[in-house]
Amino acid sequence: MAIEIKTIPQYQVAFIHQKGSYTQIPEVLGKVVGWLMTQDVEIQMPIYGTYYNSPHEVTEEELDWEVGAAFTGKLKEGTEDIHIKTIPEHQAVSTIFQGPYGEAASVYMDLIEYTQKEGYQIAGAPLESYLNSPDEVAESELLTEIQFPVVKIQ
Repeated sequence: MAIEIKTIPQYQVAFIHQKGSYTQIPEVLGKVVGWLMTQDVEIQMPIYGTYYNSPHEVTEEELDWEVGAAFTGKLKEGTEDIHIKTIPEHQAVSTIFQGPYGEAASVYMDLIEYTQKEGYQIAGAPLESYLNSPDEVAESELLTEIQFPVVKIQ
């Protein structure tokens, strides 16, 4: 598994912030992507999920997450539940995980250890970009880029 520290350029996303079971992710993500497809914008990078806590730490109802997609074009605001934000340029520790989405977190500790070894510190929640679709490939062939934002320790 290749791990790297890389610079992520600034980008804008449409997203929904949600609490509750991860089983809602496909429906919620479909809502965001479907809405973006009706706007005069171009969907850019793979769809993503950001996870603010862990099912090992809280109940299913307390899971705190967001899903969305980056886009280019001009959107000032979303809808009642779809929001728009700009993610500033930043550094991230990153790797590609191959396998079922539910097992992607198995490499989080490797990323954290690499970050510390390289003189960086984790600076935010993990982001998982889904590079292909379970509609197109077997679960064992799914590719997920996992990123943690990082800062260099002085």
